Amino acid sequence: MVSKEQVLTFKKSADQIYILKDYTSSTILYFKTLFAIQDFFLLEKLGYAPKDHTERFAILKIKFPDEYRILDSEFNTYRNTYSKIISKDTCDRIRTIVENEINKHNIK
Repeated sequence: MVSKEQVLTFKKSADQIYILKDYTSSTILYFKTLFAIQDFFLLEKLGYAPKDHTERFAILKIKFPDEYRILDSEFNTYRNTYSKIISKDTCDRIRTIVENEINKHNIK
């Protein structure tokens, strides 16, 4: 079960790595945060969280298309973290999305 505390812990870890200028690792952690935010959102709305990315995307696409678009638009960036060095600009973009989602879902 995903909690607000987990989301904020993942975000804190991403921020700490960001300070070290390891933008690839930081981006991975920001994505982990984003996935946790979406899972928290689904848990609150539907009473359960998805077991994996495929289930998360399917649920969001059908029931919450605006949330789906946020993840779908950046999922290739997430996949790139496995094989490429991520730039500061890209990391900043994902960081901003995460911060906006934390505010939107009132995760404090």
